Amino acid sequence: MKVEFAPINVPLKRRIQTVAVLQWIFSFLLLAEFCCGFFVILILGNFWFLAVLYLLWLYVDWETPCTGGRRSQWVRSWTVWKYFREYFPIQLIKTSDLNPNHNYLFGFHPHGVLVAGAFGNFCTSSSFSSLFPGITPYLHIMPIWFGCPFFREYIMSAGMVSASKKSVSYVLNNKEGGHASIIVIGGAEESLNARPGSLTLNILKRKGFIKMALKHGAHLVPVFSFGENELFKQVANPKGSRLRNVQEKLQKIMGFALPLFHARGIFQYSFGLIPYRQPINTVVGSPIPVKQNLNPTTEEIDQLHVLYLQKLRKLFEEHKGAYGIPEHKSLIFE
Repeated sequence: MKVEFAPINVPLKRRIQTVAVLQWIFSFLLLAEFCCGFFVILILGNFWFLAVLYLLWLYVDWETPCTGGRRSQWVRSWTVWKYFREYFPIQLIKTSDLNPNHNYLFGFHPHGVLVAGAFGNFCTSSSFSSLFPGITPYLHIMPIWFGCPFFREYIMSAGMVSASKKSVSYVLNNKEGGHASIIVIGGAEESLNARPGSLTLNILKRKGFIKMALKHGAHLVPVFSFGENELFKQVANPKGSRLRNVQEKLQKIMGFALPLFHARGIFQYSFGLIPYRQPINTVVGSPIPVKQNLNPTTEEIDQLHVLYLQKLRKLFEEHKGAYGIPEHKSLIFE
């Protein structure tokens, strides 16, 4: 394989952007393991009492990821996130106003490999607050990550909370309104389809978010992130293949998927784990009004689910031309 090296005269700003993305990749892939290893070292070493104190803190603070988390505007405003967003770049596009007197449930699509658009737009000081004043976003992620010592504090500081029903209910129960639950509908399973050109969404059987919206009267907002699947290439894993079967089994056991992805390196463009510089344009659609129904029937859930799919497809069709999607291509719902 011929290696394409980066030119020597790359502007310093672009170098800083690459470093910013590198630390994000490290945080996403290795920081949790590093924190767990550090905790084990504390237990086995001379500072075991610090580990005991942290365990006591963990016991007292265990429910925090399910009760709104503990965001830090200081962490969300770190300069490194500005360079992170500029690397791709990541942009948030507004199509309609959101009334801060209501609560909202954002359905984010697609998952991509590492959900870069969701993180950049909803977990850092992006343009979200200026585009949607009075709305506070909460990105829901798998509960397993909040069991990692120290790492849980870091991700909560960015505004991430558990994806459990209790957590979503807490966010959407705000009587004054102004809360937005961000749920990546396709989940870990969808990441196995993430590759350039893919428009397949795992959504036909995912109706739990619809039920939550009905029970809390939260308005549904479809969100499509153009460019999310263009950041990495993935080893071929068609459904039915040996690799895909192994990945799906591991996903069921561990709760998260293991896509075998690759892109570019730090000083060369041929291989590595740094995402490609591809624009991510996250388009926030118009809200679908939802009337509270504490005990929705299956028919009512299905009806709203069909309407949501229609609105999501319409959002995609209206904006695909502006972001390089050929006219003949459409979303595939599975």
